Amino acid sequence: MTSPWPHIEVTPSGGSQDLDAAEKGVYDNTQSLATLPPLADPKKTMIHSESFLSPMSPLHEGITPSSSVPVLSLSPSPEKQANKAAVPEIGPLRRRWILFQLWFNTYRKFFTFVTMLNLAGIIMASLSRFPYAEKHLGALVLGNLLTAILMRNELFLRCLYTIAIYGLRSWAPVSIKLAATSVLQHVGGVHSGCAISGAAWLVFKVVDIIRHRNIQPSAVIATGIVTNLMIIISVLSAYPWVRNYHHNVFEGYHRFIGWLGLAATWSFVILGNQYDLNEGRWRANANSLISTQELWFAVFMTVFVLIPWCTLRKVNVEVEVPSPKVAVLRFDRGIQQGLLGRISRTSIMEYHAFGIISEGRHSPYHYMICGVQGDFTKSLVADPPKAVWTREMKFAGVGHASAMFKRGIRICTGTGIGAALSTCIQDPNWFLIWIGSDQEKTFGPTIAGLIHNNIPPERMILWDSKQRGGRPDTMQLLKETWDSFGAEVIFITSNMKGNDEMMQGCRAVTDLDT
Repeated sequence: MTSPWPHIEVTPSGGSQDLDAAEKGVYDNTQSLATLPPLADPKKTMIHSESFLSPMSPLHEGITPSSSVPVLSLSPSPEKQANKAAVPEIGPLRRRWILFQLWFNTYRKFFTFVTMLNLAGIIMASLSRFPYAEKHLGALVLGNLLTAILMRNELFLRCLYTIAIYGLRSWAPVSIKLAATSVLQHVGGVHSGCAISGAAWLVFKVVDIIRHRNIQPSAVIATGIVTNLMIIISVLSAYPWVRNYHHNVFEGYHRFIGWLGLAATWSFVILGNQYDLNEGRWRANANSLISTQELWFAVFMTVFVLIPWCTLRKVNVEVEVPSPKVAVLRFDRGIQQGLLGRISRTSIMEYHAFGIISEGRHSPYHYMICGVQGDFTKSLVADPPKAVWTREMKFAGVGHASAMFKRGIRICTGTGIGAALSTCIQDPNWFLIWIGSDQEKTFGPTIAGLIHNNIPPERMILWDSKQRGGRPDTMQLLKETWDSFGAEVIFITSNMKGNDEMMQGCRAVTDLDT
């Protein structure tokens, strides 16, 4: 039996600021998205949710709906009320099962699979049951580290999104599109799993070298230990608590120690392969080095680390400060929907990512909304810059995958509008629901104009919780919009609390077998 509301899969963990913070326009963190499967009609289907965790797009908090803006009734007629399926009460066992499913999302599934697979390999290698590892232990280290780098590389991810969008858009059922979107959103699980696994394989390799130190040159042992320390420090600095609450510490250690680790890796690879263990001497030529897998893994690691930095530019910016809570940054050139940009006052440190708002590729401008939260965003309001550093190669957020779907709903709260607005501006088949507090006053006329000049009233609901005396019943709002707009997918962009509330509400009325 098909349930009226979908099955859900959630985004990974992160900061959990409450909805009030998001609605006030101060939530400055982003992450990616989660998925929710089929809805009422089997022909319509699923929900995708996006929760922001890292410094990203602080969004315009909404514009008070005027009388011309259709607002879906939250007090339906008795006939409609009789036909509307209420959210049922759920028992404690099912509630725990729902929470577990939301927690064990695709990110954690990827992470678990990758780490368990590598752990099995390490155990097999330690028992001398893994012949490949005996001959190519370094390749297992660098193969994992290269994969970890690729999963966070702008160019590689843009290629993955392009393949998924153009490969699935015209023929694939929504279930397959949602699965692909969930994979794209949660590749961070592969990144984390491969980074930890690469460090574990490196420890195993260095321990193996130390065990045979009587035939190993001291230079190889020393570079192996240094490389190990660098990689382990870089991995530990990315622990979520450090990343979320001590961003500059994370960025400094993860980036600079990571770069030193890459340099040490080159030394380790070259020295390790240039020493002939059988003859006990250094090789005079590099022929054997060129043919090793480890060298080419190191080459590609270096190339993919350098590519984003090759697009680094200092660009002019105009900053509008409509309120003490928000800075709206305007840059030259238009950009396609669903992309995010990193900006900084310096060339190599303290980069923060924000959602990009643009009317299209041919528009003269694109915008970022920066909600005041940390020192960086406070400085944008207190001391607006004339220019900032940015990478011209923007990275794809999960909202970029909305191009796969024919018709959908973007619901966002507070600053989440920054990640959601471009989709609804550039694609007439997307409906915008924006819930925020005192939106026009907080975010100013620029964002208000972008919304009202590009999205017709019948394609948006702007809910000002200050004027309306509180937040709406989001589940009923989604249900009614879903039915009236004929959507096949819903993208939820909120903080963790708002995201979880909406997904748990959907899951509570879902047939878990669908």
